[in-house]
Amino acid sequence: MNEHAKPPLTPPVAPQRPHRFERHGIAIDDPWAWLKDPKYPDVTDPDVLGYLEAENAYFEQVMAPLKPLADTLFTEMRGRIKEDEATVPQKDGDWLYWTDFEEGGEYRRWWRKPVAGGEAQLILDEPALAQGLEYFRLGEISVSPDGRLLAYATDTNGSERFEVKVKDLTTGELLPDTIPGMLSDIVWTADSRAFLYGVANAQWRTDNARLHRIGTPIEADIELYREADEGYRVGVGETQSRKWIIISTGDHVTSEVRLLPADNVLAEPILVAPRLPGREYDVDEHDGTLFIHTNDTHPNFRLVTASIDAPAEWVERIAPSAGFYMTGVTTFADFFVVEGRRDGIDTIEIHRYEGGTPTPIEFAEASHVAGLGDNPEYAIDRLRIGYESMVTPGTVYDYHLADGRLEVLKVQEIPSGYDASRYATERLKIAARDGTQVPVSIVFPRDFPRDGTGRLYLYAYGAYGYAIPPGFSTSRLSFLDRGVAFAIAHIRGGDDLGQQWYLDGKLEKRANTFNDFVDVAKGLIDLGYTSAGQIAIAGRSAGGELMGAVVNSDPDLWGVVVADVPFVDVLNTMLDETLPLTPGEWPEWGNPIEDKAAFELIRGYSPYDNVRAQAYPPMFISGGLNDPRVTYWEPAKWAAKLRATKTDDHVLVLKTNMGAGHGGKSGRWESLKEAAEENAFVLWQLGLAN
Repeated sequence: MNEHAKPPLTPPVAPQRPHRFERHGIAIDDPWAWLKDPKYPDVTDPDVLGYLEAENAYFEQVMAPLKPLADTLFTEMRGRIKEDEATVPQKDGDWLYWTDFEEGGEYRRWWRKPVAGGEAQLILDEPALAQGLEYFRLGEISVSPDGRLLAYATDTNGSERFEVKVKDLTTGELLPDTIPGMLSDIVWTADSRAFLYGVANAQWRTDNARLHRIGTPIEADIELYREADEGYRVGVGETQSRKWIIISTGDHVTSEVRLLPADNVLAEPILVAPRLPGREYDVDEHDGTLFIHTNDTHPNFRLVTASIDAPAEWVERIAPSAGFYMTGVTTFADFFVVEGRRDGIDTIEIHRYEGGTPTPIEFAEASHVAGLGDNPEYAIDRLRIGYESMVTPGTVYDYHLADGRLEVLKVQEIPSGYDASRYATERLKIAARDGTQVPVSIVFPRDFPRDGTGRLYLYAYGAYGYAIPPGFSTSRLSFLDRGVAFAIAHIRGGDDLGQQWYLDGKLEKRANTFNDFVDVAKGLIDLGYTSAGQIAIAGRSAGGELMGAVVNSDPDLWGVVVADVPFVDVLNTMLDETLPLTPGEWPEWGNPIEDKAAFELIRGYSPYDNVRAQAYPPMFISGGLNDPRVTYWEPAKWAAKLRATKTDDHVLVLKTNMGAGHGGKSGRWESLKEAAEENAFVLWQLGLAN
């Protein structure tokens, strides 16, 4: 660590209060359990608030000398963003829709204009809705099929409990229809007179799908489906043709789908196939045939079809493959699209209903991120595609089906300038301790040294089958331009190399995730990219759990650790079935309430439970008071225990957003300021603050 990077002040101390519980014959002491306010989600305990505020005050004091650097970073990062950024208009029926920002604006404006010509119409003004609010987030926006009504949902404190309002686009007036506590998509019926949605229950779980008719009180809304299993979540959607409305339910490993005719939603729902533990499937439809994307015979999924009249009679259309991970299928009027990954790299293929060899969409770069963009219509002759790589800014294409031509519609503009030739990117494979080859995407300045003197920023997630894409970042350039390489470790627990890659990093195989990350870091050291103590590591949410595990196991490797909204109190959270996410999380982590083996497994790696008396690297920890995903007390308890236990004098800061949730502050500039602040801390600890 830089010799000037010592903490200048005395941090707050959270008192220890005796608290013991027993499970499976094992006694657990948790002297910081009091930081969980029993009135949560209302947090009113003065001791709890006092500690969080003291930590925030300490954070501000520690960061004060870094303000010039943070301001410089913010200026750099903002300079790379087009202030009046606008999306490429897309046709949906009789209208073209797009969004933009005003110069200096924090939030988007939503526009449309007639395809036939005419004036642009501002249909939703986020800056006006956010006026005077500390936090604002638009959660869902949906225009009725006839184009007359707009339903939208907003969250004003970060708790992700959204309120739905309905706007008449012909008059600009808000209708009386208001629905609080919504947590779902919004799907209109074919006649534009009603929409489906779901509300969150007291445990922040969506266990229902409801129908609201415009102009009627919400007390008269009709419950179309209710889920009895507390671990399952209910969602609503629609097929690409919009003929069918989808009611889905499931957890992280099992799914079940019902279909309703969009023009008769009170009809008896069609159950596509009953739930089977471990079987996932999703559904699209074309001319009465269901296209079902499922993992029933192979972890990399296959495509089957069935008649809408016999939905459980599946016929294989595309067999599963060990070399191709099928991630999704979308049906259009004249063709269907299969998306997936080969060796972790995105692919898009066009298939014809009559059969024949599929047509892949070709991209020049070997490593890239590509996928379907906004394609709202069913009968089309071109596909909207999104593309980027670690050195190529975000690009919007139209792919013309007739001749296979990629038409560039927009390339992300970087007003302050960008020269891709200054940077290089590689796709590496590094052997983990069990011999598994772990992919690593890395970008670095072309003059980056390979003699071990370089500094490296290493990022990963590694949970829920979520792959971190090797995409472009304007904020990352501030590290690259200071000589820091940036790497993404595609570790097990994500589905970067297929669903088996995910399965090999969960439950009893969870240690693979942590070991992969450590072994990637050691491999990068062996390759000369960096050396121990010169690596900044970062992860958020479940990626924060990863940070907690590897900082316990290998603290000397890291020069600085960033853990945003970290899921670190894993054992206590998985033991509390009253928390919003817990029952639905047991398939991911195990159920320590009923299963002693799961209890012992989680207890063995839970970051909070495994803090020990040793030297830890400098740490930046964040949380959100209103966060329903990783509750505020997880980072708070972890920081308190680290302070009381670690043997070093390296700086540790805890920042709790008192008016926000899982995503931090809202607004593009406010969130960018937080990123600049965090990055300043990292550069400080890497000795690059000047």
